[in-house]
Amino acid sequence: MLTALARTATRRPLTVMLLWGLFLLLGFGLGTGVFARLSDNVPEVPGTESESAARYLEEMDPAGSSVTGVVAGTPVADAGLRAEVERAVADVREVAGVAAVPDPYATPGMIAEDGHALIVPVTLEGGLDDDAEERTLDAAAERIREIDAPDVHVSGGPLLGLQMGERAQQDVKNAELISLPVVLALLLVVFGGLRSALLPLVVAVSGIAGAFLALFLFSEVTDISVYAIQVTTMLGLGLAVDYALLMLVRFREERRTTEDVVEAVHRTVAAAGRTVLFSGLTVAVSLTGLLVFPSVFLRSMGLAVAAVVVIDMLAALTLLPALLVRFGGRIPPAKTPRNGEEEGRFFARVARFAARRKVAVLAVTVPVLLVLALPVPGMRIAVGDARQLPADSEARQLQDTVAAHFPPGTGVSPVVVVARPGTDDATADRIRALGPGATTRELPGGGAVIEIRPPGEADGAEATALVERVREVRGDAPVEVTGTAARLVDFREMLAERAPWAALTVLAGIVVLLFAFTGSVLLPLRTVVTTLLSLAAALGVVVWVFQDGHLAGLLGAEGLGALSLTAPPLIVAIAFGLAMDYELFILARMREARMRSGDDQEAVVTGLSRSGRVVTCAALLLAVVFAAFMTGGFSPILQIGLGLTLAVLIDATVVRMLLVPATMALLGRHAWWAPRPLRRAHERFGVREEQPGLPREKVPSGV
Repeated sequence: MLTALARTATRRPLTVMLLWGLFLLLGFGLGTGVFARLSDNVPEVPGTESESAARYLEEMDPAGSSVTGVVAGTPVADAGLRAEVERAVADVREVAGVAAVPDPYATPGMIAEDGHALIVPVTLEGGLDDDAEERTLDAAAERIREIDAPDVHVSGGPLLGLQMGERAQQDVKNAELISLPVVLALLLVVFGGLRSALLPLVVAVSGIAGAFLALFLFSEVTDISVYAIQVTTMLGLGLAVDYALLMLVRFREERRTTEDVVEAVHRTVAAAGRTVLFSGLTVAVSLTGLLVFPSVFLRSMGLAVAAVVVIDMLAALTLLPALLVRFGGRIPPAKTPRNGEEEGRFFARVARFAARRKVAVLAVTVPVLLVLALPVPGMRIAVGDARQLPADSEARQLQDTVAAHFPPGTGVSPVVVVARPGTDDATADRIRALGPGATTRELPGGGAVIEIRPPGEADGAEATALVERVREVRGDAPVEVTGTAARLVDFREMLAERAPWAALTVLAGIVVLLFAFTGSVLLPLRTVVTTLLSLAAALGVVVWVFQDGHLAGLLGAEGLGALSLTAPPLIVAIAFGLAMDYELFILARMREARMRSGDDQEAVVTGLSRSGRVVTCAALLLAVVFAAFMTGGFSPILQIGLGLTLAVLIDATVVRMLLVPATMALLGRHAWWAPRPLRRAHERFGVREEQPGLPREKVPSGV
């Protein structure tokens, strides 16, 4: 299969390059339109109570969403400032789509006790379409910003989502400007030549274009999160470099034994291409676990990232071979080891050490990883607020200004209780009694909305406890709860209910793919266990830093008491898939060495000596990419970036360099064992490629 694909790409390399060029134009032309379609409605889960209540309000409530302006930094009682504010309020009231703007000087609670700040809330009309709402927001916000005061900020509601989208776009640009030159410099060090170093970047740019185009197409049918741009771009860039690096290293090795560039390309695709194919499939399968969740955010992220992985894989298997046919003749072959010198001596020594001291290696590394994972059981998730944004963002400045001048809880989103027609007065009274200062407004048709402002944060423990209390006291009345806290409660319940099924789906797919790759039933199980260890360690550090606040300041963040609800599922899904990358890189070489020699122990050493450099370089390059995306200061992306960086580095060093050879030595020849029926099935249906120079009859049978 792969040989046929390679021959197709090498027969018409110019056609292949032209088609990919058109794809690039489409991705960077049409695909970048996704930036205008990003949504911050991450916690929405179709079919939940909070979502049902929100939809009901959209239909019945004449009041729409709202945004907030804050004016600070000077005495607000100043006659000139007051006149300016009153003119601005009057002008905003005239903006099409604005329903109400209260006079802050005549409304209790709108002026700070210290007299140096005031709030201007703006409520939009209900039923506005997206374009009309955006025009209204732009006009209202721009007029408020014209007020002449030291600090004037506007954010909140749908405007917060737009500001996050703009920040996402800027962060992606900055990350690419940082990561691409660094990656190029590292590739120059690895290959020692500009031509070899540029080819992975060409594949990487194709991956970025694919990320934009995939997200744009998915935005036609579903919401795309503001986090999707950074996550898909960082993964698309990193995996593209990984796959191209693996292929180029193998191509240079093949060039040592043949001067025919086309033949070297065919051999490269037949050998390394098989690893790239399985690697892409395992990463994609790891992300299919996200499809089990009903959350639109998680499903869209799973589909989009899986699509980007497939694009990277196809670019490595088609575009890169075409480029190698045209330019590979000028790429020097890998250096031949000197007489008596072992290829990959350092990694061979590490493998032999881990194999000889297998019990000691396991006794040290496993406890260390478990200690790093200790914070994971105490992990909490939250929707988050503007504190997740960098300090220089307008939304963050607004929240900080309100926190500095107004009492705690000011501006906190309330718990929204929807009492549908038929709710008795006694039930409504019991609900109102749950929170001091609860307000009620009537809805058309006989329903009502009760808003209870919780103590603390909108998604804090007090707020979620209030949601649970409302749901307890309502009895059988037609009452539903929505708002930030209610959505968080429903999101947590959704995760708890579906997570076991997602894990089962991913593990089953990974085990099947690894069995098809290796013909063993023990290797997939060993791989899953060691991968979960590195994953738990990385996630534990993320909890320790961003939830508990240890060393968070070094990353320009702060401890928020919880992780963003986007971070844990994405870290787990993506990091698990990336770990499979390196496992397959190593297993492919071990399997090849075993097929040639039939020596199980020496195959471990040979496999690691030949793959260790590639795995180390690939991990370093991926870490650079992830670290570049941590420069934007957006807390959820910082969490995801740190989690993936640590997962990659821990997996590529501690796990793959020490745990893999130690456990392989412990299992010995049984590592490649499979029951006779499964062995026959693998021999008949397993995806296999002929290794150059190796007759099929030399392939060792399973134990």
